[in-house]
Amino acid sequence: MSLKDFIRKNTPSFLLEMNRRRKKKRRNQELSTMAQSGHSITQQQLEQDFKNAGIVEGDVVLVHSSLSRIGHLQNGPQTFTDALKKVVGTSGTILMPTSPNAVYQYDYIHTHKTFDVLNTPSATGKITEYFRTLPGVKRSWHPTEPVSAWGANADFFLNEHFGQLTPYNSKSPFYKVSEKNGKLLYVGVTLSMAGTNLHTLEDAVDFKFPVYANEIFEVEVIDPDGKKHMVKTKVHNPEFSKKRKCDELIPMFEKEGVMRKVKIGQADTLVADAEKFLQVMIKAYRERGVTMYTPLGS
Repeated sequence: MSLKDFIRKNTPSFLLEMNRRRKKKRRNQELSTMAQSGHSITQQQLEQDFKNAGIVEGDVVLVHSSLSRIGHLQNGPQTFTDALKKVVGTSGTILMPTSPNAVYQYDYIHTHKTFDVLNTPSATGKITEYFRTLPGVKRSWHPTEPVSAWGANADFFLNEHFGQLTPYNSKSPFYKVSEKNGKLLYVGVTLSMAGTNLHTLEDAVDFKFPVYANEIFEVEVIDPDGKKHMVKTKVHNPEFSKKRKCDELIPMFEKEGVMRKVKIGQADTLVADAEKFLQVMIKAYRERGVTMYTPLGS
C-alpha cells in the first residue's frame, strides 16, 4: 500500500476534509496570483501541450481532469475544451465521465432515485460540467456513470450504455474507447482519483473479487425528451472499494509502454493507450492475479 493510500485509509474523514479545504484555499490563492500577474494559460498553449502529449486530429480521447491543477486558464473551462476540440478536430471524439456521484456509488444510490440526463449536474469537476452543457455534446443515460461526448463518433460510444446492469461492460463508453484505439488522458489527476477505466477489467473477465454489492437498484431515468424510464443497476461494494490501490498499477503500465507522463499546463498528466491499457490488465490478471486491489498479484 502506498503512503498516500495508507494515510487516506487511516485518517478520520473530517480531518481529510479539513486538509482538502486547506489545499483548495491555498491553490485558489495561487491561481488568483497567476491571473493578476498576467500569467494565465491560453488556448494556444494548451493546444501545443495536447500535441506534445501525442493527441492528434481524429483521435478518440477520454478525459479526466482537475481544472485548478492546470493553472489559471484565460477563459476557464472553455479554454481547455476549445483547445482539445481544435486539436482532435471534427473527425475526432472527446469523451468525459460526467457522473452525478461524488461519493461511493452505494451511498449515492440510496438517496438519489432519479437521474435526469439533461439536468443532473456532473460531480466530476468543473471542466466536465461545462463540457456536458455545450451545444453538440450528448450524454449517455446510465444513472451512476454517465459519459458525455462530442464529435464524429459520439453516438457509437453512448448509445448502448442505457439499461446496462453494470456501467463498465462491453457496451459502455469506457470499454468502447479501447475498441477504437482511443487514448485516456488524466490531467492533474491519477488513477486513484479517476480510475473508471480500471473497472473495465472487472466486467471483461470472470473477476474473483466481490466488487459489486449484492443488491440491484431501480432508478428512474429521465431522457432528453422528458420521458421517464425505470432501469436496474448494480453499484460497487463500498467496503471493497476501500481496498483499492489504483496508483500502484502505474509502474506496470509505464513498464509495458502503455502509459507515460506529460504536462498539460501546470498539471502532471498521464496519457495512456486505451486498448493496450485493457489488454495489459487482462494479461496481468490472468497470469499473476494483478488488480487494483492486489497490484503486486496474488
